[in-house]
Amino acid sequence: MLQGSFVALVTPFKQGGVDYTALERLIEFQIENGTDGLVLLGTTGESAAIATDERNALLRFAIKRINHRIPVVVGTGTNNLSHTISQTQHARELGADYALVLVPYYIKPTQNGMFEFFREVEAQTDIPIIMYNIMGRAGVNMTAATTVRIAKACQRIVAIKEASNMIVQAAEIVRDAPSGFVCLSGEDGINMPLMACGFKGTISVTGNILPRLMHEHIQTCLQGDYATALKQHQALMQINQTLFIETSPIPVKEALHMMGMLELEFRLPMCPLQEANREVLRGVLQEYKLI
Repeated sequence: MLQGSFVALVTPFKQGGVDYTALERLIEFQIENGTDGLVLLGTTGESAAIATDERNALLRFAIKRINHRIPVVVGTGTNNLSHTISQTQHARELGADYALVLVPYYIKPTQNGMFEFFREVEAQTDIPIIMYNIMGRAGVNMTAATTVRIAKACQRIVAIKEASNMIVQAAEIVRDAPSGFVCLSGEDGINMPLMACGFKGTISVTGNILPRLMHEHIQTCLQGDYATALKQHQALMQINQTLFIETSPIPVKEALHMMGMLELEFRLPMCPLQEANREVLRGVLQEYKLI
């Protein structure tokens, strides 16, 4: 199940609440275009801005609409152990297939602290877990050695979303992790190099707006056709870069708004693009014939 293009879905808002009409539209758009799995309430889904009652309602709605057609990953990690355990357990109860648990942010834990944190989350829950290493958000990097140590010690920690942007570290994880442990790219800009290192897929932001091309690109890599994959990679380079022109998910939500998929609404401190960057994004979307 953990292979291919998993899209980190945005959360659409309207008049202060979750826009369920738009959410259903986004889910169907992804499934119709071959996306292999959906990630709900990750960083791209603005999970930090969503209250517990909204979170539960959104998950019930989305998981019911997806209806086992593709795997569902739910972002459940925080920098609070008990809260992370509670959210992870609840994701399982609501029907999620995997939980995505990030390295605790702000605290800047030691490598041993990371190990103990993930081991405790695994011990107190019963859902397969994908770790999420993202130094830019957590403030600290989880090393390859720590990732491998956790993978060997925790049977239900089955994968990592690796967003360190360090190719050597990624290759070390693939080399040293136990058989069956899955590595997923967390950086769209280097999906192809990571796949060449032995990764099995991506958790993608770009897939929100180009799901078919992202799915095809990852499948091409899995088939080992890197001549074709290079052309796809080059075709995606400009949009991958533009979707991070400001803090994600601001640009991708602006793009989906321009495509007529959702209302342009954020929750502070997320806010609309600066006008100059909006025009840059609009021009790139026009080049890709998305608007």
